[in-house]
This record gives sequence, C-alpha cells and structure tokens, in this order.
Amino acid sequence: MALQVDRIDHVVVNCRDVERTAQWYERVLGMRRDVFGGGRIALAFGNQKLNVRPTGAPNWATGAVDAPGSLDLCFIVDAAPDDVAAHLHSCGVEITEGPVPKTGALGPMTSHYCRDPDGNLIEIATYSAAD
Repeated sequence: MALQVDRIDHVVVNCRDVERTAQWYERVLGMRRDVFGGGRIALAFGNQKLNVRPTGAPNWATGAVDAPGSLDLCFIVDAAPDDVAAHLHSCGVEITEGPVPKTGALGPMTSHYCRDPDGNLIEIATYSAAD
C-alpha cells in the first residue's frame, strides 16, 4: 500500500525563548496559545498548530539540528496586501521584502516577508489580491 499525505498537522519551531516567541506569534499573526503535555506551548490557527520548543529541550524528539532561526514558513491570510503591510507596521515588525508576487500551492499570491524573534523567515501571503 502506498501512503499519500493529506495535510500538515503541526510544525515544531525551535526557539531561544518560548514566551517571547509565543507572544510574537500571538500578537503579529493572531495565533491562539494552547498549553499541552506537561506545560508545552502550542500556537493554534485554523486546523494546524506550531509547537514551540526551546532549543536543547530534553526528552522532545526533534531534527538533527534544532537551531532557532532555521525555518522558512509561509502563512496564508484573508487580507489585502496593503492591510498586511499596515498590520506589520502597526506591530513594529520590519518588512524585509514585499509586497511581491509569488506562487503558492494554489497558484499566484502576493507576499510580505519578515522575521520572527529567532530570525525564522516568515512569509505572509494572500491569494485574494494576487495577480
């Protein structure tokens, strides 16, 4: 029997400071904090979540290198590109690139790029206003 992946359930974000990272994703991206499994922190959005893992955490399986700042993540939002830029500016988040046209899993989209507190590249994209 061949396997076929249906969706991503969660991604683990390795970080230096769990609280600082969680607060950034809550404030900037509107994610909801969830505490699970003995005090671990997750950030929920839609039907997915990010588990926030302090680098070097014992007894938490992870990749061979758990370096903070090594992820590139793309999040889709239901907002116009100008609204994305305005929101990032209002949160004091530097836009490193954008708005720029890109191609996502569903086709053309418009993206803005920024970085989270650990330096992970965060792409915030919308399909609604893409050309």
